[in-house]
Amino acid sequence: MRVTAEPAAGITIRVTPGEPAALGSSGTTRRRVCVTAVAEADWAGRINVTERIAAREPWWLIPGLFYGENRPANCDRIFPRYQAGVEDEATLTSSHWSFRADRAATVAVFAWGDAAATALATDETTDCGMSGLGFADLAGTAEIQLSFPYQEAPWTYYGDAAARPPLAETLRLAKGASVSFSFQVFALGPDRHGYAEVLELLRDEAAAANPVRGWMDIAQAAELTAYGLHRWHYRTDPDVLIETAAFDRGIAGDELDRQAMHIGWVSGIPWAYALLRHARRVADGEYARAASKVIDFCCAELSPSGTFWGTWYRDGGWKGSWTPLPNGLHIRTLGEATLFLLRAIREEAALGREHPSWNKAALSNLIQLVARQRPDGNLGAIHDLNTGEVLRWDGAAGLSWIPAFIEAIELGDLLGLAESAQGCAPRSTNKLPALPLSAESLLAAAVAAGDYYSTFVLDEYINGAPEDVDLAPTSEDGYAAVMAYTALARHCGGRRWLDLARRSADFMLTFRYSYNVSFAAQTILGDYGFATRGGDQASVSNQHLGSYGLICSAELAELSEMIGDASLLERAAETLACFRQFIARRDGDFNAYRGMVTERYYHTECFAPKGMILTLSHSWCLGVALLACEQALSGWSRLDV
Repeated sequence: MRVTAEPAAGITIRVTPGEPAALGSSGTTRRRVCVTAVAEADWAGRINVTERIAAREPWWLIPGLFYGENRPANCDRIFPRYQAGVEDEATLTSSHWSFRADRAATVAVFAWGDAAATALATDETTDCGMSGLGFADLAGTAEIQLSFPYQEAPWTYYGDAAARPPLAETLRLAKGASVSFSFQVFALGPDRHGYAEVLELLRDEAAAANPVRGWMDIAQAAELTAYGLHRWHYRTDPDVLIETAAFDRGIAGDELDRQAMHIGWVSGIPWAYALLRHARRVADGEYARAASKVIDFCCAELSPSGTFWGTWYRDGGWKGSWTPLPNGLHIRTLGEATLFLLRAIREEAALGREHPSWNKAALSNLIQLVARQRPDGNLGAIHDLNTGEVLRWDGAAGLSWIPAFIEAIELGDLLGLAESAQGCAPRSTNKLPALPLSAESLLAAAVAAGDYYSTFVLDEYINGAPEDVDLAPTSEDGYAAVMAYTALARHCGGRRWLDLARRSADFMLTFRYSYNVSFAAQTILGDYGFATRGGDQASVSNQHLGSYGLICSAELAELSEMIGDASLLERAAETLACFRQFIARRDGDFNAYRGMVTERYYHTECFAPKGMILTLSHSWCLGVALLACEQALSGWSRLDV
């Protein structure tokens, strides 16, 4: 470990390293280091901390920001990518990267080498200003770095494919002035999953100084988000939940609203289900009718291939998904829609309400996906809406179908399925399952998919879930994996599925902010005191905070109980607290209308100046908050945060 100043002249640096301490039985050790710098003359520059290990093929991790190569070579979206020996501004590809600290969910950088790993961690800000972190491949040696204050190089990323010039802050000290800061050095073994122990420790230690700040209790949040979803996003003729509604309605009315509805993901069935669940709890007939009609509309017409369509447009009707492939349907979106449709069927049936068109649509989707599954368990990523042909197999988007398969099995007679086979053995034949669909064929499909996608979890690189960032690693991949392996663990039992569920949760939590980002006064987020702890970086490409992690709150609580680890329940609770902020409590609250919720909180310089919010209400943001609130009110939330 080296601590150096640039320029070296005119400043004295004193380093006080602590003794290494073991974190547990894993062999990981931690050492705290304190640094004091005294200016011998007026000085301006930067202090850097570096650590190196032998690495012919290094693997990098900056939580929420950088994962291995970060961008697969065949990804059609441009954002920072690592490749040894390359410096290509046009594709944002380099062998070295440096970033400002607030881009990282936890301010830590890891490198895995030939036989071991190392990590450095510090605070978002110190007396030097905002910190920085980064790495470099030095041809056989991996170097990680902390900078006080930060620098961004070789280019600055602002959310699109255009490389911006590198940026840097400068520390200025008058003669005789001093500055102090501290950081931590970790020595880890070769297992990539070793990050989990380190990040859990750093999260726990940061919690007291970074409180969550929910603006309201869970019941009020449910009331407001249900109101907002119905008031601002529900439209009739046909009955849909439009994707966005603009804050500013005084001039343009609804002209700035996005008159479209995805079948799942950013609108559609999942959030209609959340509204329906709320309506049944509070006995609101108007909400219940609206939610049921949205689901009716989604189920009334399927694509020619037998699955749901991708997206409905007011000026064009039903179309495909947001994919670069013509006629493409994105499998994650379809899987999420089918899962929540099945949940709606189950809960409505418990109340004596039958919806034949819902059952028919659910069965058709299930039949098609089981029939298209590859013998190795891969369910594909993008399917042709006309023929059902799988157009793309890359990524792990198929994870979203595993909980749908399990949900269908557990519905049993409600879908007319045969009794489930005993146990959860892998598929023993390459033949496609017999139709009509059976519980046995669904179980075989779920287990085969669980086997196939486990490699993504074990490699600590899960990608492909959202439609809008192609094959980028995202927080949404973590949510899908948690939901998938928790469902398998619940239905099948067995240590393997539990271990995969826990590892999936650890991957997901790398995107979760463990601290409250510092915001300037005279910004919306600064003036309202927005606390970022519990929020997730959307993806390595879309660097803004988002609330989609609420979708797996109940699964985290369930997994917490199954493995006897209360920390997962705490993580679910802190995220629900985080996004009980910025639900508009009245017309005019943060320039929104009552019940509106934004999609984007700009916590760093990406897409917009830090401290701003996107002035659009999103149906999924209301829906996912409403879902988590209703699930919490049903019993998973036992924490007052």
